[in-house]
Formats: sequence, structure tokens, C-alpha cells
Amino acid sequence: MKLVCSKSNLLTGLQVVSKAVPNKTTMSILECILIDSTSGEIKLTANDMELGIETIIEGEILEKGIIALDAKIFLEIVRKLPDNDITITTDSNFKTAITCEKAKFNIIGKSGEDFSYLPMIERNESIIISQYTLKEVIRQTIFSISDNDNNKLMSGELFEINGEEMRVISLDGHRISIRKIHLKNSYPAKKVVVPGKTLNEISKILSGDADKDVTIFFTDKHIVFEFENTTVVSRLIEGEYFKIDQMLSSDYETKVIIHKKELLDCIDRATLLIKEGDKKPIIINITDGSMELKINSTVGSMDEEIDIEKMGKDLMIGFNPKFLIDALRVIDDETITIYLVNPKAPCFIRDEENNYIYLILPVNFTTVS
Repeated sequence: MKLVCSKSNLLTGLQVVSKAVPNKTTMSILECILIDSTSGEIKLTANDMELGIETIIEGEILEKGIIALDAKIFLEIVRKLPDNDITITTDSNFKTAITCEKAKFNIIGKSGEDFSYLPMIERNESIIISQYTLKEVIRQTIFSISDNDNNKLMSGELFEINGEEMRVISLDGHRISIRKIHLKNSYPAKKVVVPGKTLNEISKILSGDADKDVTIFFTDKHIVFEFENTTVVSRLIEGEYFKIDQMLSSDYETKVIIHKKELLDCIDRATLLIKEGDKKPIIINITDGSMELKINSTVGSMDEEIDIEKMGKDLMIGFNPKFLIDALRVIDDETITIYLVNPKAPCFIRDEENNYIYLILPVNFTTVS
């Protein structure tokens, strides 16, 4: 095999597919990136058997061939070569020469025939959304998945399609994040649970361009994302997702309208007094026209008031400040509405159309004087 391509094209392609190279594996071939030019285009592939990524890069094929190269070494070599054309040449013993200007590396590759290709997925059921929308939806929900493997379903996100609407839902046992998207077309009803790892990696690859689309294909066991020259295939998490709608309520005793940035900045300041690992709640006291926020820790205490618009009863309630910060950071509205029932019931932050809903469970606290 002999290929010539620019450093920027090759490096970009390697950075995209390397997200599917496993950190630890007993199969050394999975630590490789496959370069395949046998079909007349330069295709890079990585696959950890749960997540596979394939991308096509521009370059000149002087001699067709296929080789698997150690991902870590290959990526570092390319990263540190001069910004010029790179030539990759392999022989029948998988010896690979990588040259750029006056630099030349020789590394030993592996047979491409041993590589685990991406599974062949039937592309029947699909939806189309913009790269911008998908990237935003992931950003606005991914923080509330669980990193605890005890419940696999909590480590993924539910993609629920119904007609012209898609809901993306995540939860970790302490909070729920929901984003509702209006699709350009109407689609049959579908529910799948996508691993959080897959969504994290996709969000890093997506350009976020509103004018560029992503086509998403669904099967019973896999999901495929196709955009520009890249294909991402991931296994789905099997099992029935939680009955989210039963956890949502439109009832409230207290409704608060507040400037989002003021609230976020205030909670952010309060966390200065919390040492890592401490589970100190922020205590919120809601009265007419005012929200008082207090925190008491071993480091010190803080007390601040924010002007609000309040309907309903006065209320004192405690929350994990990180959970509030995570939700507030991804809401783009200038003012937000918070719905509360009592000190032991979850609060809901949501807009009027329910395009976003963030449910956060309160924490027990002792009254701060």
C-alpha cells in the first residue's frame, strides 16, 4: 500500500476514529486503527466492539492496500510530524514507513484481515436532525446520566421519537433531564437507549453546524450516526427504560420566576465554601419578592438574597448545589421558572412548552440560623 495525504487531513481523521479505540483490551488488534484503501478511498476505522467509528479522508492512493497500525503510536507520530504531505508505505510483512519531509518512521503493523470491521447495519428506520441540534441536546442532558454500572439503563439516554417530536431523557437517581426537539418530518414511534459514552464521543466529533445534518438509523440492537464523511455505530443498551412520565407532575404550591444568571452566579459563589467530597446543601428560603440562599460549611458561611417573582406559598428547601449548577448552565433562557411543592418533593425547572424539564430531588437539611 502507498498513500499520500496532508498532515491536517490525516490527523483530523485519526482524532475522530481514535475515540473508539479502547483504553484496555485483551485483543491487541482493537488497539489499532485500520487504514483501508482497497475500495479506492482512504478509510480509517477503529472499533472497541461496543462503539465503532469510520471516516473517509482525502488523499492520493498510489497503491491500494490495507494495514492495522497501533493507534497510540500512529497518532503521536502524525501529530509531531511537520505540516506537510505524509506518505505511508507498507510491504507484505506489514512493515510500515511513515515519511514527511526529512522525517521517516518505520513501525510494524498488523494484518488488516484480522481487524473487526463495523457491523453491517440495515439502514431502514432513520431520522434526520442538524448537527447543531444533536450536539446541543447532548450537552443539555448528558450531565445527568449515571457513571455507576450497577444500572446500565442509567448510563445511557433515552431517545424517544413520536411523530414530529423527539425527547431525549437522562437520569441518575437524583435528577432527570429532558429535552424536547421538533423534527422537520414525522416519523414512526421509536424508543432506544443510547450509551452515554457514545453520545459523549459523538458530541466531540460533531462540528455543531446548523446547516449540516446527521442521519440517525435505528435497529433493535444498534444505532448508526452518519454525518459528512463519518459513520458511528454503537450498540444500544437493552431493557425497558424508566416510566418517566409517572415521575413528572404539573402540580405546585410555589412558583418562582428568577433571573437565571443571578441564581447561577450566586450558587457558584456559595460552592467556594465547599471542600471536595463535602455534601453540604445550599438552603433556599423563598418569601414574597425574595429568595435567600445560605450555605454553612467547615470553611465558613454565606448568605445572599436575590429578587424574584413568587406565586404561592413561602418555602424553605435544600439542594445539592452541583445539581442546580449543572442544570442552570445548559439553559439558554435569561429568566427561568421553578416549580416547587414542599421541602421533600422535587423541584422542576421548565419552560412553558416543556422543551426542557429539569427535575432535581431535594436534600435533608437542618435549619441555618
